[in-house]
Amino acid sequence: MEIAIGLLIPFLGTTLGSFCVLFMQRKLDFITERILNGFAAGVMIAASVWSLLIPSLEQSNNLGRLSFLPTAIGFWAGILFLLLLDCIIPHLHLNSDEPEGPHVNIKKTTMLILAVTIHNIPEGMAVGIVYAGWYMGNETITLSAALVLAIGIAIQNFPEGAIISMPLYANGESRKKACMFGIMSGIVEPVAGFITVFLSSAIKGAMPYLLSFAAGAMIYVVVEELIPEMSQGKHSNHGVIAFAIGFTLMMALDVSLG
Repeated sequence: MEIAIGLLIPFLGTTLGSFCVLFMQRKLDFITERILNGFAAGVMIAASVWSLLIPSLEQSNNLGRLSFLPTAIGFWAGILFLLLLDCIIPHLHLNSDEPEGPHVNIKKTTMLILAVTIHNIPEGMAVGIVYAGWYMGNETITLSAALVLAIGIAIQNFPEGAIISMPLYANGESRKKACMFGIMSGIVEPVAGFITVFLSSAIKGAMPYLLSFAAGAMIYVVVEELIPEMSQGKHSNHGVIAFAIGFTLMMALDVSLG
């Protein structure tokens, strides 16, 4: 039950954020989007370090000087996995008119949703692997640490829900459809989480690799998508400050409550 609830918490954040389109009167302005992207990037980087990479290294201490190896291998696997998804799934980033991935004749709104869906996969994996570690009795992962990660991801998912639903409304979708599509983009998180829990319980000794795999996938999203979006235009310090706030918040939650 704890695992099911934990995997649904980030999805709740996306859902609540998507509801914003039902009562907000206009599209998010450029500065607000940049701030929200910066905040999300800060949360994801801090979660990658404290909740995923450090526990991965700690679980490989028995390898001595080579304890970094499982973490490095998993990290690169996560990077390459997201790179593969980026190449094979047609998608369109916010504030961009050039689709990425294979050329297909689908609606702009569909490609926007696919871009966010790619973004959400590693977040679901991250929560899933931490809950799996707790469930299997891993000494370096506690239930409170897993819950903190789920809550941290949910916090940054709230603005993300608004970031995806508001542009859909601005591109001609009705408020209800834009809200529904925003919610649908987050469904992939609990699905990815459940798959990760299953794989981690089936493959013994894979925990260090899976933790760093999720970290690599999340960092790919941050560097490839969120940092460019938070740095666009003049006075990008708005995004940098929001990044620092998100990073500090997630770090504080993980260290004090995890």
